[in-house]
Amino acid sequence: MHRNQTLLVVAALLLAGPAAAQPPRLPDYARTLSELAEIAPTGGAGGSGNAKVQVVTILGDASKPGVYAQLLRVGAGAQIPAHHHAGERVATVLQGTWHFGYGMEFDKAKLKTLPVGSVYTEPSNAPHFAMTGTEPVVVLITGSGPTDTIYEDPADDPTKK
Repeated sequence: MHRNQTLLVVAALLLAGPAAAQPPRLPDYARTLSELAEIAPTGGAGGSGNAKVQVVTILGDASKPGVYAQLLRVGAGAQIPAHHHAGERVATVLQGTWHFGYGMEFDKAKLKTLPVGSVYTEPSNAPHFAMTGTEPVVVLITGSGPTDTIYEDPADDPTKK
């Protein structure tokens, strides 16, 4: 191959490389809160394992690399001990009042009351905990997978009981 041909091939690969390396495009997705309420729980990575928490994956797959979105439907009277997740997560309270805090162990004094429309983060591997009051809560989690759930005290992990 001549030097000019080699340069053309390298240039073509460089130009094609960024296009080929683009992350997958998100699908067109538009749902109302009432339409989201009709979706059956799916389970999946990133949930707490708590019996009062239903995970509904609406986009992506939290167990694999890439962006995902999940609804957490949390029943009244739920208490979720301190745990953390791999991957960065951002959450929005869609329904109810969520009580959320950061730390290595559940501490009611550290809970912040988050009404509908509130936004909070779950930084990668940062311990946090939560609870609901007398009403159920729906939280939208958007994150970058893969994710998991690791309890700070393994005895608190409801999937191990």
